[in-house]
Formats: sequence, structure tokens, C-alpha cells
Amino acid sequence: MENRILGLHHITAIAGDAQRNYDFYTKVLGLRMVKKTVNFDDPQTYHFYFGDGMGTPGSILTFFPWPRVKQGKNGAGMATGIGYSVPEGSLEFWRARFKKFNIPHGKISKKFGEDFLDFQDPDGLNLELIVSGNKDERKPWETNEVKSKVGLKGFHNVTLTLNDHKATAEILTEIFGYEMEGTENNLYRFRTSAIENAAVVDILEDPKAERGQNAGGTNHHVAFRVKDEETLMAFREKVMQKGLQITEKIDRDYFFSLYFREPGGVLFEVATDNPGFATDETLEELGSSLQLPDRYKGARKQIEKLLPELKQ
Repeated sequence: MENRILGLHHITAIAGDAQRNYDFYTKVLGLRMVKKTVNFDDPQTYHFYFGDGMGTPGSILTFFPWPRVKQGKNGAGMATGIGYSVPEGSLEFWRARFKKFNIPHGKISKKFGEDFLDFQDPDGLNLELIVSGNKDERKPWETNEVKSKVGLKGFHNVTLTLNDHKATAEILTEIFGYEMEGTENNLYRFRTSAIENAAVVDILEDPKAERGQNAGGTNHHVAFRVKDEETLMAFREKVMQKGLQITEKIDRDYFFSLYFREPGGVLFEVATDNPGFATDETLEELGSSLQLPDRYKGARKQIEKLLPELKQ
């Protein structure tokens, strides 16, 4: 892979009840729990990672489930939609499944020439299933009810809502190497050629949109993918040269990260592929037991007592 931004790495959102969150993403959507750990800054809170069978970057949706979290509000300055790629011919299956489980959803529609079905998770997070116009050979995780022929392959796109798209577009094109692919009404589509999938960022421009409120049912940040730490630090220099503030390198156990807020207000992260999720569990064991960062391993018993019980 090139020393470029390789599309999306992961997206992190805020949920309420942990069991409800786990049940929806693993049992209804058929994703794999790739990692069960805790929030680095709040060890009394879980940090769940859901994705494909191998925990591939570009498939990972993560959550902080806070039991008594207030409801957030989508708006300007935040990521307001997540699109998953699904196989051709699968949308009717999903529409019927959402109806069966009383999941709020819309009609099968078309955007940028691609069929999609929008829906919400139990906390109100906005999601879409999209039949990609590009070839997508990624293999979905398979469950008894959600087979690979209909399963979620990984991210297709993320949607940012902004009052003005221009300054954010400059970050995407001048620093991250995306190109504007097209527009549809007030929606601007950007794509990177560095990778085939999880390669799209859409900007919904709404000059009248109020600022969003980050809480339950909203996205916390969007992480972009690089192959290693050397590339990560090269992008840190590029962001600093643009006059933006950016963190030092942070070790997140499964990847190394930098964080900065782009001019429109969305919190961006740049994250590495290395070392990956199979560092403290084997590939077969991923997500099966609680993993703790080194700083909290000595307090395992206390942390386990404080965390909500989770039935897997």
C-alpha cells in the first residue's frame, strides 16, 4: 500500500445500554464483536468494536455505551451518517428484517446511482446499507441468520454535515488525497483512489443547520487509515503545516492515532493498521473476553464489578 490515506479506518459512536447495543450489531446486523475493552479515559465504560471476521480496518464501528447518556442531536460539525456496503440483491432481505425487528427504516432509494436503504439503530444512530457501484470483494462475517450473500462487508462511506463544505473539502483533497467525484443537490462526494472500498466521504452542506450535540445516538469521531507509524507522523506534519492543532501520537493498543478537529468542526482521527486486533487474542478468540489496557490490568476485579453484565 502507498503512503497515503487508505480510506476509512473506523468510526466511533455513542450508545446507551450496552446489552442492547451488542445485541443489535451482532444479532440483528450480523457483525462480529472484534474487541471488548474499556474506554481509555473512563474504565467504567465499555468500548465495543464491531466489524468483519478479521477486524479489518474499514469495517470497524466502535461504541462507548453509557447507560444513562442523554440523547444527542445531529447537526453541523459532525458525522451524521454511516454507510455499509452490502451485496447486490440484499436490500429486500434487510427491509424485511428491519420490519420483523421493528427497526425504523426508509424505502429503498438511489443516491449517486447506487441503491440504498436507510435505518436507525436503537439509539437513533443514522445508518445506510448501500449496494456499491464499485466492485467489493470483501467477505462479510456470517451468522446463523445473516449469511454472507446478504452480510455487511464493511464501510462504504461516511456523511459529514457542515454549514459550508469548502474548508473541509480542502482537508480531504489537499492533505488526505481525496478527489471530488460529483455532486447531487447539496451533497458533495469525495473518493480516494488509494483503496477500492471504504473510500468515500460525503459532505452534506446545510448553511442553516444548527450545531450538533454529541451524546447518545451520534458519532463521536471519524478515523482515517494509514499503513504504519511513519506514514502517520508524516500526516501529522501535513496537518500542522495547514495551521491546525493536532495531538501527539497516542497508543490505542490496536493502532496508533492522531486527533485533530477539521475546520468544519468534525473530530478526525488518523489511525494505523498496525498492530491490529489479534495482539491480545487469537483471530478465533476475537471479542470473546474483556481485554484491558496495561494501565488498568491491575484493577481488573474492580473494573469487572463496575461494568454492566454483558451476555454474549
